[in-house]
Amino acid sequence: MNLPAMRAIYLFEMARTRRTLLQSIVSPVISTSLYFVVFGAAIGSRIDEIDGVSYGAFIVPGLIMLSILTQSVANASFGIFFPRFTGTIYELLSAPLSYLEIAASYVGAAATKSIFLGLIILATAALFVPLRIEHPFWMLLFLLLTALSFSLLGFIIGIWADNFEKLQLVPMLIITPLTFLGGSFYSIGMLPPIWQTISLFNPVVYLVSGFRWSFHGVADVSVAVSLAMTLAFLAIFLAIVAWIFRTGYRLKS
Repeated sequence: MNLPAMRAIYLFEMARTRRTLLQSIVSPVISTSLYFVVFGAAIGSRIDEIDGVSYGAFIVPGLIMLSILTQSVANASFGIFFPRFTGTIYELLSAPLSYLEIAASYVGAAATKSIFLGLIILATAALFVPLRIEHPFWMLLFLLLTALSFSLLGFIIGIWADNFEKLQLVPMLIITPLTFLGGSFYSIGMLPPIWQTISLFNPVVYLVSGFRWSFHGVADVSVAVSLAMTLAFLAIFLAIVAWIFRTGYRLKS
């Protein structure tokens, strides 16, 4: 395994975060703070507790998950798309690096940035609402698995997209709506039965539910099912990335 080359790619991607600090870190934190002001303070004061948890604390896992999903996809997709766009992908492909090492470097950097951002948002949330984390190990595990899974998805999107418009298509039209409708700001148990059933077809429900359970010990679906679904996403996206490198799909276009 070519660790020096992987380290070079990883550090280059991490350095891009420092160069775009306002966009990568400050902007998501400010956006999350505004969610707390609007939902936690203004609206939350008019909403009773949900499953024994204050509304402000209840939405914290959903807000963190919203940022993790969107930032993981954005970081990983842009990271691999830009070399394709500029043509430097050929230098990367001609280097003594296996496809696995290339994917691990980009995905690892994107996941690291997303986890770091999630922890910053968690610390920010503690300034607005009293927080408790009942299962810290499982919280970190769900955070890690989700960041890795959606960084892989972002990597796939970066390979698939052939322009900047397509690069934004899936996050804007699919990921963000599914996250908002996935119980980030409410419990699906509050919905009518028919909408509860429909919500179970939304994969983000399982991610948010498992992550919320690690905080408050309450969940909309079984924690075992949430973990199984998270692992399934990881396996599916890994299989797609392996197929991309095996077939060379759009790597040289």
